[in-house]
Amino acid sequence: MDKLPKCGANYVPLTPLIFLKRAAKVYSDRKSIIYGPVSFTWRQTYERCCRLASTLESLNIAKNDVVSVLAPNIPALYEMHFAVPMAGAVLNAINTRLDARSVATILHHSEAKLFFIDHQYIPVARDALRLLPASSVPPLVAVVDDVAAPTGARLGALEYEDLILRGNPSRAPENMVSDEWDPITLNYTSGTTSSEPKGAVYSHRGAYLSTLSLILGWRMGTEPVYLWSLPMFHCNGWTFTWGVAARGGTNVCIRSVSADEIHHTISLHKVTHMCCAPVVFNILLEEKKGRRVPATVEVLVGGSPPPAALLERAEGLGFRVTHAYGLTEATGPALVCEWQARWDRLGGAERSRLKARQGISVLTVADVDVVSESSSGSVKRDGKTMGEVVLRGSGVMKGYLKDEDATRAAFGRGDGWLHTGDVGVVHPDGYVEIKDRCKDVIISGGENVSSVEVEAALYEYPAVGEAAVVAMPHARWGESPCAFVVLRKGADEAEIVQHCKERLPGFMVPKKVVFMEELPKTSTGKVQKFQLRALARDLDDASKSASSEKNHEIINNRPSVTPSLPMGDVYHCQNHGEQIFAMSLAHNITGDEQQTTKIITLGTKLCSIYQDEDIPGKAP
Repeated sequence: MDKLPKCGANYVPLTPLIFLKRAAKVYSDRKSIIYGPVSFTWRQTYERCCRLASTLESLNIAKNDVVSVLAPNIPALYEMHFAVPMAGAVLNAINTRLDARSVATILHHSEAKLFFIDHQYIPVARDALRLLPASSVPPLVAVVDDVAAPTGARLGALEYEDLILRGNPSRAPENMVSDEWDPITLNYTSGTTSSEPKGAVYSHRGAYLSTLSLILGWRMGTEPVYLWSLPMFHCNGWTFTWGVAARGGTNVCIRSVSADEIHHTISLHKVTHMCCAPVVFNILLEEKKGRRVPATVEVLVGGSPPPAALLERAEGLGFRVTHAYGLTEATGPALVCEWQARWDRLGGAERSRLKARQGISVLTVADVDVVSESSSGSVKRDGKTMGEVVLRGSGVMKGYLKDEDATRAAFGRGDGWLHTGDVGVVHPDGYVEIKDRCKDVIISGGENVSSVEVEAALYEYPAVGEAAVVAMPHARWGESPCAFVVLRKGADEAEIVQHCKERLPGFMVPKKVVFMEELPKTSTGKVQKFQLRALARDLDDASKSASSEKNHEIINNRPSVTPSLPMGDVYHCQNHGEQIFAMSLAHNITGDEQQTTKIITLGTKLCSIYQDEDIPGKAP
């Protein structure tokens, strides 16, 4: 059997480009793209992509050259997901919420040869081009005017539709991929944990397999109508830029996301599927409360762990939610919370709790594990023991562009795993639940506090619209939870803290609640916690002086208690899972009400020094 070779008949490099050619044959007259009054069929989309690919070659765009694009969810960006790799080049879709400095950093680092710019982003792009270092070779520039309502805006001589018309419609993509390990796209990380993103390189093989895995894991049938509420630049739209073509579906493109736009588009085009971050549910819930969609819409949600309470509210509007977990380095979603029929018999709150888990690996992920930091072994499947989520499979990136150190760190110094930097647990049924980012875990008095669990408790309070919890420096415990909250309606700090006390252990209750008009987020809805951590540090610095004066006064005015009382019943103040204050009541004075009161008073005051309002209670 070893003498049976690979040949053209039994081996074809894996690439998602074949999905477009197949759709053009099988679904030729079905609408491929709808954008306002403009629409295309799959035959037309295939032809337009062939034209653009041939024009790129005429512009001397060669194999592995980077083609960058700064654009919202418009037909041109969708077409580039096929046309650019058809020309052998690598597509780099840039986050549209980045400033000029960040865009310039990406253009310089990627050495982009061609830069497509949507007309709306010309000012940012112009500034970015001016910020390029003198040593950098500036890219060719082409403006993408609005195909539905042309503006005439230009930045240079090249324009997208003109490039389409110049191309050869007979330019077919056969044999354009000689090696499935060749790069297909370049995606920069979102910058939720740092200010400098890294460029993750995807392969044709990884993109192909990840696409198939996700449409199977989500059970997306043929001819779906897919609403582009998720940015295409985010992990190539979680691979649905290629996945919708694989299913012969219709892409409904919108430039921006709002509650009215989503409801209008769903009703007008009978949308069946969409993806989004949890923040989109907040948008839908805040505007026109109780407004249901006309028919069930399947929603794949990810980007940040959604609280169960939020999922339950979203399903009340007619959205059937499936939760996914992924990261830029894994070509989008790597875990999907696949639904089990037996869960249908459960109550709504319990179903939402199960759906809030990240789930099990998609088929392209060969293995996923949660490992202990201390032993590097698998954690217990008890839903409580936390460790780092690691995974491996064909969907994992090739590595970071021009960053061997970061690539080595992500791949665990050669241990065969992608280290995600996320903290999770494994439930007895094998489903993984993300508890935090490694950098977001709050270590308070030696106890690990999951910011996600605290946020879930906050979301149960009706007045809370959005919540994010980060570590705040604490003189005694090292760190303590600090909550940043966006309110739906009026509430004060004391009410929210009391709500948390009724649901969480004392060490997990936020010691500070900060109200904000809006949480800092990436364009995909992820909260930028590194910004909130900086705010929390500033709050701590501002409060240190006043706190020090208060503590000094309490200590100096504390009641006098004889320290050598005989052992008796132990009273203590409990915090952070540790005994921070303990004292003995002698059997011979337990009836001494005045002395007992003094001791309890002292305990209360000492606890207040450490920001613990619990009154000392008798130990069991």
